[in-house]
Amino acid sequence: MVEQETEPFLFSKANSTLAKQIVARYPKGRQASAVLPLLDLAQRQSGGWLPQSAMRYVAEYLEMPEIRVYEVATFYTMFNLKPVGKHLVQVCTTTPCWLRGSGDLMDLCRRKLGVEKGQTTPDGVFTVVEVECLGACVNAPMVQINDDFYEDLSVEAFDGILENLTAGKTVKTGSALGRMSNPYRKGE
Repeated sequence: MVEQETEPFLFSKANSTLAKQIVARYPKGRQASAVLPLLDLAQRQSGGWLPQSAMRYVAEYLEMPEIRVYEVATFYTMFNLKPVGKHLVQVCTTTPCWLRGSGDLMDLCRRKLGVEKGQTTPDGVFTVVEVECLGACVNAPMVQINDDFYEDLSVEAFDGILENLTAGKTVKTGSALGRMSNPYRKGE
């Protein structure tokens, strides 16, 4: 379901410049190919979700039918059609993560944050969603929070991440076990 709103949407000056650069990557007459990156840009500008006005704006910007933009936005789970919290907690529950304890991570969210999947905490700080494969099956279970990945999680490690985010602290991304994802990158 798409959340209703009345505010008009326009790209900010910086995002307008970026949108022009994005569209310029595509051949003339094929600007509709930029729909994914422009929707992402609009979602980021809108605080993590896509209001209808932003989707209409992207359709107009790319000179494509609104319904095609809506089709894209409703197909891809990376687009949020209603407001989300400051921290969008995406718990992977695909088989490898599930086998390694992602159900326990979801239970922790229910207990600690007091929300079910798809809900936002009353203070607007956390939204918890269940997602399919985030692409780090070898480091299961994992969670993506906003744009950051947290891997090799135990309930205790995940609880610490939620505690630190609640306190406004910076949280170390990557493996909770200290695995290095790229052996050529020293010091991570």
